[in-house]
Amino acid sequence: MRIIGPDELVFGVDNIDACTSFLTDYGLTDAGEGRFEALDKTAITVRPVDDPELPAALPTASLLRLTIWGVEDQSALDAIEAELSKDRDVVRTEDGMLRTKDDAGFEIGFRISRRIQLDLPAELINSPGAKPGRGLNEVAANQDAEAKPRTLSHIVYFVPDMDVMANFYIKRLGFVITDKFTNTGPFLRPQANHDHHVLFMIQTPPYMQGIEHLAFHMQGPTELMLAGSRMVKKGYESFWGPGRHKFGSNWFWYFNSPLGTHIEYDADMDLHDGEWVEREVPMDKEAAQLFLFENIEKWAPGGPPPGKG
Repeated sequence: MRIIGPDELVFGVDNIDACTSFLTDYGLTDAGEGRFEALDKTAITVRPVDDPELPAALPTASLLRLTIWGVEDQSALDAIEAELSKDRDVVRTEDGMLRTKDDAGFEIGFRISRRIQLDLPAELINSPGAKPGRGLNEVAANQDAEAKPRTLSHIVYFVPDMDVMANFYIKRLGFVITDKFTNTGPFLRPQANHDHHVLFMIQTPPYMQGIEHLAFHMQGPTELMLAGSRMVKKGYESFWGPGRHKFGSNWFWYFNSPLGTHIEYDADMDLHDGEWVEREVPMDKEAAQLFLFENIEKWAPGGPPPGKG
């Protein structure tokens, strides 16, 4: 089934103003009506927690109400409807979206993706022994760069039964395991996306069920560092990073948010196809990160502390 990836995440929140400030400071564009978009139009939408048009909340503290997956075309949408209608109610809304629940009880939707094709430059580097990425007299670092998120990258769920959740996306929707943390969860990618993962899950007690974090892709490590440093300067709390993961190889920097979840900047993720052979290792800090710059938020606004740099 030709699913591309997450198109939009919908939250029911207590403080719309705080969420608006956070998401615009993060770099998303306020498109009106509570919708905040990346450059390719993938988005986060926030609604008042008591909005009657929102799907019912999970019986936990999670503020996520709906995950909308983008698909390639109408035939992909029809195939999903035919498959999931075998054992659950699937509703087609007036705008053509399919709405149902997955096997863990998360509200999910499917629609022909609203994302637009981007034609933007990659981050260019100069490396000894290789053709220069930038020409002579071209300067790389630009402190005035917008550092805008390009696309909604991936989501991570806390789930009470990892196997039930994973099997739904693998067996019913055609997702593929790229790598796996033993007894924790798999990194999954859909058929129409080569990213190392668009979905990951972590097994937790039922009372923790919800979204653990979401991430947007940046142009590259430089814009990730610029964007993260700007968030620190604005007073937002860094949760983890900056650093680089082992599985996926993506750079990361996570921030606490008023949406009740962590929001990550990521950059430079590995790409895979059917030739890839999945890896599996136990879950620990060593497995999760290639390296981590600790406590950078303490010096990012004013430069490194004495003796570092």
